[in-house]
Amino acid sequence: MKNKKHDPATAIQDLKQFGEFGGVNISITDSATFTFMTEEEMIKAFHGEAPGCFLYSRHWNPTNRYLSEALAAMEGTELAWVTSSGMAAITTTLLQLCNSGDHIITSVTTYGGTFAFLNNYLKKFNIDVTFVNIEDHESIKRAIRPNTKVLYTESMTNPMLQISDIPALADIVKGTGVKLVVDNTFTPMIISPAKLGADIVVYSMTKFVNGKNDHVAGAICSTEEFINAISDVNTGTAMLLGPVLDPLRSSSILKNLGTLHIRMQKHSENAMYLAERFKETGLKFKYPGLPEHPNYELFNRLRNPDYGYGGMIAIDVETAEKAAPFMELMQERGVGYHAVSLGYFKTLFSNSGKSTSSEVPENIQREMGLSPGLVRFSVGLDHDIERTWQLIKSCLVDLKLI
Repeated sequence: MKNKKHDPATAIQDLKQFGEFGGVNISITDSATFTFMTEEEMIKAFHGEAPGCFLYSRHWNPTNRYLSEALAAMEGTELAWVTSSGMAAITTTLLQLCNSGDHIITSVTTYGGTFAFLNNYLKKFNIDVTFVNIEDHESIKRAIRPNTKVLYTESMTNPMLQISDIPALADIVKGTGVKLVVDNTFTPMIISPAKLGADIVVYSMTKFVNGKNDHVAGAICSTEEFINAISDVNTGTAMLLGPVLDPLRSSSILKNLGTLHIRMQKHSENAMYLAERFKETGLKFKYPGLPEHPNYELFNRLRNPDYGYGGMIAIDVETAEKAAPFMELMQERGVGYHAVSLGYFKTLFSNSGKSTSSEVPENIQREMGLSPGLVRFSVGLDHDIERTWQLIKSCLVDLKLI
């Protein structure tokens, strides 16, 4: 099912996007509204019958269009739409697909904000949600109802680092009318969900895609039909709720997209180095790039091999009381920053159960196997990763964690 001819970095490189006056960088269109030479053309635009015309920047903006086209090329989809945050991409997609009385199936292991939206917020709209272990395909089959509209997962789940079997999930929902939506935030370029059978791919571009933690942004990649649907002036969730990305941010992210392949390779290289050191030291860790991980073989079948296994890794120090001084000492000694988020050029680390998964009730954390001492690392672009390891090791030793 995997199309080996699709290479995300080459697809971006092959784009020819020029600025308004031939600049090598695209022009930033900081206009909220756009002129029409005739009233007839404006009327057509409101009815979606004026291709190439821009109406209003909440709908489309030329700079946002450039970034959307680059993301679609990267994912191998027909089109994309960029949003003001990753959560905006997720919520826009789900609210477009579901109406009151509908049903969603989702991985219980998912980003805390997504979990809260699914578990709490959607109750306002009488949308029911079933949480499953995304590796238990029989439970997914049993969960499908006549009113099920979405199967939602993450390519690599947060924070448990499970790998979703996207082709198998696509086969499960094939012919049912259920849309497979995949969040690919952890594994851009490494996994191409649309090429593996996903109907819609969403991103928090705040993370690896942009890579600098200076913008909050998201993306939705899918068919032209779906992107046109979310941006329709009468019924489109994106158009009517207004989670538009600022064009200045779009321009900046588009430039950073050109180095994403290099950054993902380095993130992966550094994470693999730390994983091997963690293994040698006898630490309990999670990294899907080593054979000890239960999804290692699956990951190898799904991934684009040029980009490694990703920059996300986790170790388990058993309790939150042990995790706190460990993270504080790592920050003090220069390992990186004690902060949420990921995909930054510096290493970031946090205790998932107390931070990015804190929206998940503790009893569910226990059921999904989330240790209270799990420390999630987003490994940075460190030039001397051995030095980083020695700093981490000194913290572990001094706190008697090894």
